[in-house]
Amino acid sequence: MQNKSQLTVVKIGGKVLNNPEALNQLLQDFSSITGPKVIVHGGGSDATEMAKILGIEATLVNGRRITDAAMLDIVVMTYAGLLNKNIVAKLSALGNSVIGLTGADGNSILATKRVHPEIDFGFVGDVQQVNAPFIHNLLQQNCIPVFCAITHNENGQLLNTNADTIASEIAIALTKYYQVKLFYCFEKLGVLEDVENEETVIQNLNAQLYADLKQKNAIHSGMIPKLDNCFYALKNEVNEIQIGLPKALNNSNVKRTCIRL
Repeated sequence: MQNKSQLTVVKIGGKVLNNPEALNQLLQDFSSITGPKVIVHGGGSDATEMAKILGIEATLVNGRRITDAAMLDIVVMTYAGLLNKNIVAKLSALGNSVIGLTGADGNSILATKRVHPEIDFGFVGDVQQVNAPFIHNLLQQNCIPVFCAITHNENGQLLNTNADTIASEIAIALTKYYQVKLFYCFEKLGVLEDVENEETVIQNLNAQLYADLKQKNAIHSGMIPKLDNCFYALKNEVNEIQIGLPKALNNSNVKRTCIRL
């Protein structure tokens, strides 16, 4: 397909979801972006807080959430309900046509239950397939899809799925129709060489530098799966990937990290 239009996929995560001012500014900036666009959001901290209120202990192994049946109910309520509809309502108030989705809606994201040799992650899903024609059809109707981090296995089972992965898989799937820019939005300026020092933002991060920083343990924990998703997406035809603050979304003067192969 020649002369593909630009698609912007924005993943909202971290403390941005819990900061009304930052979230409102992001959604205003996102709303002003021309052309087709998609939002993907997580909400792990909100799910943890809801679990506390309901007297259910959240369990994490190496930073990854164990999702038993009780926790699955909580993440579905929190992600697909409270957080998703809050974002939909705010974008609608800005004059957009918006639809909030899980991966089960429109059979849009199919996943399989994660199998691990040592850890039972419970109802955690790994993305197998994105229904790109369905999402493309929504975009052609000038509708903004807002995806939460819930998928399904096509046999009636909902699954808790990493939002960074969902964003990268949607971006990859839609390269069939668009030139895709993927922006991971969180509370930091970008990827930091020293997590305690905002002045150490790495403005250009390629695969070799990433490998070196991992070896030195300068990049670790939750940033590793995020960046793994970035490089995977670049290797699968996504045109551009950036990581940074909400205000960097459409302001070229704000520092952010640009991911390169």
